[in-house]
Amino acid sequence: MSDQAEWRKRLTPEAYRVLREKGTERPFSGALLDENRPGIYVCAGCGQELFSAQTKFDAGCGWPSFYASLGEQVEYNEDTSHGMQRIEITCKQCGGHLGHVFPDGPAPTGQRYCVNSVALEFKADEG
Repeated sequence: MSDQAEWRKRLTPEAYRVLREKGTERPFSGALLDENRPGIYVCAGCGQELFSAQTKFDAGCGWPSFYASLGEQVEYNEDTSHGMQRIEITCKQCGGHLGHVFPDGPAPTGQRYCVNSVALEFKADEG
């Protein structure tokens, strides 16, 4: 899906702002921040599997945080907006903005994937 009008029809206004316009939801406001069940987090734009609940941790930053992504489903882009140097993470399949990755996470990777809840959907394990 490449047409922005199609994205607007498919996504909520907030999801569109984050995924397609590189926005950020307010900290501690996301529905998935306190989600702790086993399962998989997928891209809210296209359904691509992105993060396992097994890698989620409480970073205290106000957004769902993971120490690893699934396979090579996430792309990394230099982001120098807002006077900062950061690494933006996007969905490899649809290009949707997810958040940023920082080198201050826990073992085993030392990474903190800081992701907007609205950019994700949670698929709980069945059974």
